[in-house]
Amino acid sequence: MDWKKLFSAALVTTAALASTNALAADKIRIGYWSSGVSLGYGSVLEGTDFLKDQNLDVEFIRFPDVNAPLRALASNSIDLAFGAPAAGVFSSAVEGVPIKVFAATQPADVQFVVPEGSPITSIEQLRGKKIGMSPAGSSVSAIASAVLVGNYDIKATDFSLVGGNESRLAQFLAQKQVDGAALRSVTIAQLSDLKVTSLGSFADEWKKLTKSDSVPYIGIGAARTEFIEKHPDVVARVLAGLRNTLAWGEANPEEVASILQKSANLPQDYARVYAAQWSNMNRVAFEPADIATLKREHKVFTDSGVIKGELKDDLFVTGPYEQSKSIK
Repeated sequence: MDWKKLFSAALVTTAALASTNALAADKIRIGYWSSGVSLGYGSVLEGTDFLKDQNLDVEFIRFPDVNAPLRALASNSIDLAFGAPAAGVFSSAVEGVPIKVFAATQPADVQFVVPEGSPITSIEQLRGKKIGMSPAGSSVSAIASAVLVGNYDIKATDFSLVGGNESRLAQFLAQKQVDGAALRSVTIAQLSDLKVTSLGSFADEWKKLTKSDSVPYIGIGAARTEFIEKHPDVVARVLAGLRNTLAWGEANPEEVASILQKSANLPQDYARVYAAQWSNMNRVAFEPADIATLKREHKVFTDSGVIKGELKDDLFVTGPYEQSKSIK
C-alpha cells in the first residue's frame, strides 16, 4: 500500500470538505406581512437572488396579519422580519419579547382621503366618522391616531376605526362603508374607478405634530435578540441584500412590475404604478437621524396613548448596519 498517496488523498478530501463547509450558505428564516406595505418588496426579494448572492439560504414566511411576524419572532418561528409595524415592535419590546431593531425599511407614504365630492373637506371633520386604515396594531393606525389626537384633538373614542388591507379599504370607500381612509400613495395612484380627494399626508401632519422635518416610518426591520447577537454578520449580509434589491428595483421598474404580476397577482397597470413608487415606499436606512425619528415616533405614540411603556436604547442595534456598508 502506498501510504504517501493515501495520506495525500486524505488531505485533498479534508480540504474539499473544509471548503464545502466554508461555502455552505447560512440558513435564515425571514417573515413579512403579505398584504401591506411589505408585499411588493418581499415579492421582489423572493423573485431575485440578491440574498442568495450574500451566501444566505433563506426560508421566506408570509403572514396575512400585520402583527403575525411579531408573534412569530416571539415564538422563535422566524429569525427576522422587515416591514414590521414600528408601533407593534415598540409594544412587543416593552412586553418582554426578545427583539431588536436593525433597520428602518418603509417610510409612511400615506394620505388621509375621502371620496371625491364628499362634504368632508378637512381632517378635523373626521370627528365622529368611520375611518378605514390598516388594522389596529399597525404603524399606520398608530400614526393616524397620534396625528388625529395631537393635531385635531380627535381621540380614539371620537371616530370608528375600520381595519383592512389596502384593497379592502378602497372597496369600503367605493361602497361608502367608511367616510374616509388612510391610504398609501401607491394605492391612491392605482385607483381607477374611484376618485378621491386628499385631506393631508402623514408626512405633512407629522411635521406639524413634531415640529420637525422628519418623516415617520411605518415598517422597520426587527430580529430575535439571540439571533442578532450570535449572527451579526448574517444580519449584515441580509442588509446588504436588501440594499442591493432596493437599488435594482429602482433601476429596473419593468422587471419589478413583472415579478409583482406573477407572485403578488397584481394587474399589469397596478404593478407598474407600484414599481414607479418603489423608491418612495422602501428604504434600507439606520443612520443616527433614522434612529432619532424612531425615538420621536415612540414618544408621540406614548404621549398620545397609542402605546405604553418606556423605550430602551439597546432596542436599536447598529452593528450589522455599519458592517453592511462594506459589503457589496
